[in-house]
Amino acid sequence: MPEPESEVRWVLPESLEVPPDKLKVRLDFYGELIILSIFENGTTTTRMVSAHDIAMTMLRNIPLSSGLLPPSALWWGRSSGGPEVALWRPGRVWPVAIIGELDRPPVRMKLPMPGLIFICQPASAPRVFAAKDRPKTLNDPIYHAPLYNLFNDGRNCQGSHRFPSNIEEIPESFFTSFFTTTADSNGRSKSHPRNLMDLWKELDGRRKYPVSDLVRCGSVRDIIS
Repeated sequence: MPEPESEVRWVLPESLEVPPDKLKVRLDFYGELIILSIFENGTTTTRMVSAHDIAMTMLRNIPLSSGLLPPSALWWGRSSGGPEVALWRPGRVWPVAIIGELDRPPVRMKLPMPGLIFICQPASAPRVFAAKDRPKTLNDPIYHAPLYNLFNDGRNCQGSHRFPSNIEEIPESFFTSFFTTTADSNGRSKSHPRNLMDLWKELDGRRKYPVSDLVRCGSVRDIIS
């Protein structure tokens, strides 16, 4: 098959006398697949390729490094939104503030929480999940964090709160934001599946979270990008 005539035209002025380059490879992106065409020695070879193959080929000669990770880091990855780091915070007592009615001051509590996984990007709201122990394998179970301001997939509804660009500070910053009881919080507790506030009132002032009350939502494998 003869080599196709390239539809690409040089935009350099003809006075520079730069010869046109020869078409070697072409990628055609369709709705369901990607076709790679290679033009060499008067013949054309075509095959289907994946986006992953293309990305890996382009990155082969580009050095990538996560840099120094904080001691609490579980993993580093790259999502569609950019690089992210998962941080671990073991079970402890956290101070929280809950806004109920706008004309009243926030209610402040000291709540024991299980171990928490914060999947963070700089200056962005984290995704938050719970775990009974620090994860060691991809099959280790994860649970819904028994917290307000979270969607069922762990995403944080940050409102007007601004998170720091230093990833290591994001978990603590998360607990300085005001929680609200207006967001959906069902299914975060076995003992109080429809009223998380009842659980919080029971926990206020205690030293340890009852991990048997956690509601499983998957495994570590499900939340690694």
